[in-house]
Amino acid sequence: MECAVLSDPRNAALILRLHFHDCFVQGCDGSVLLEDTITLKGEKKAPENRNALKGFRIIDRIKNRLESECPEKVSCADILTTAARDAVLLVGGPYWDVPLGRKDSKKAGYELVETNLPKANDGLLSIISKFIHQGLSVTDMVALSGSHTIGMARCVNFRERIYGDFTATSGMNPVSQSYLNSLKSVCSADSKSNQNESALDHVTPNLFDNSYYHILLRGEGLINSDQELYSSVLAVQTKKLVEKYAVNAIAFFEQFSKSMVKLGNITNPETYVNGEVRKNCRFVNT
Repeated sequence: MECAVLSDPRNAALILRLHFHDCFVQGCDGSVLLEDTITLKGEKKAPENRNALKGFRIIDRIKNRLESECPEKVSCADILTTAARDAVLLVGGPYWDVPLGRKDSKKAGYELVETNLPKANDGLLSIISKFIHQGLSVTDMVALSGSHTIGMARCVNFRERIYGDFTATSGMNPVSQSYLNSLKSVCSADSKSNQNESALDHVTPNLFDNSYYHILLRGEGLINSDQELYSSVLAVQTKKLVEKYAVNAIAFFEQFSKSMVKLGNITNPETYVNGEVRKNCRFVNT
């Protein structure tokens, strides 16, 4: 699937984020791809998604090629799920088999975006509850959070962290302070730099590896919800998992693969009855 495009680490992270945001709203049904119409309010402009999601044109390219060769056979939901796997693989991550057969939803879940998606400044218990709500375990949560080994975060999502408890978790060592200063140069204390970005993994931002967990061990997680996995007073189970994946990259890859299959299997029951294979991922069929 468009290997040259997906092997770009920037694009790989975009597709992976699209997949997460799709599955967490009303199941893996391609609803995140829908545009607003007179009769449908899509998810793209929901507060948590606005300015956060990109990569739609990549999915369009894949869909157009598939439609030209085997029309109305492969759903947009299956394309997004498979593209997420291929993107991870092409930037150094693990491979896993993707079960297929999803149908595309004819509806979107604008309101569910706000309630279902984990937020950058959520506390540990809130994050855990949102994963459990999707049928995912604490182990799944910590493994899937490792996807932040690639990708970027916007200043609006890490401002509270760097002007808050960053020094408390990372300590006063010169290396961490230098990193913090560089983050503050990108992200000012006011709202003027909201859309400026910084890598979630500043050590190996273009490689899917276990560096993310080493960053958490040093107390340098970029967003609050990441560092909570290790530094929260409630992080008994999650702390052990962070330590495990930091030491053992193979264990991380194995669990990440299993958890991605579980994520991709979150279903929207409505699609069994009223689903379709969209001709254009941005609009329901007419």
